[in-house]
Amino acid sequence: MRPPAPSPEPDQAESPASASHFRSKALATWLAVLGGTLGLHRYYLHGWRDRLAWCFPLPTLLGLAGVQRMNAFGQDDRVAWVLIPLLGLMISLAMLTAIVYGLTPDDKWAERHNPGQPARATGWLPVLGVIVALLLGASVFMGTVAFGMQHFFEWQLGKT
Repeated sequence: MRPPAPSPEPDQAESPASASHFRSKALATWLAVLGGTLGLHRYYLHGWRDRLAWCFPLPTLLGLAGVQRMNAFGQDDRVAWVLIPLLGLMISLAMLTAIVYGLTPDDKWAERHNPGQPARATGWLPVLGVIVALLLGASVFMGTVAFGMQHFFEWQLGKT
């Protein structure tokens, strides 16, 4: 009769990130910038079974449907008023994620996403991604707030 196999230490247990290939901070940052509204950065880091990644496409597509509705029915379409800010918030969330990824120190990134592997210097690619994300995210967020507040006050005036 064999004794039971010892359970691995928490530090030695394989996580989804360590089970396969190296996770690049630069690539994760740029995936968040370019496809973050669809959750591409989460699929890259955590795989296709990541439940949170599957929460990204629906609000993004609803926001795009709002843009299409406004193009088709004009600025008085109240459904578009509700849907368009979803797109702005998803873009802002993706850009904030890119900023967090890009500004994470290399050793912390390696510890979290590449356990058991040495930290690699990432260079300027994540920094450039952070710059783009900051410009785009701030612009979209301010536009979303302005759009939402304008239509909220127009709706309030229309009620009286």
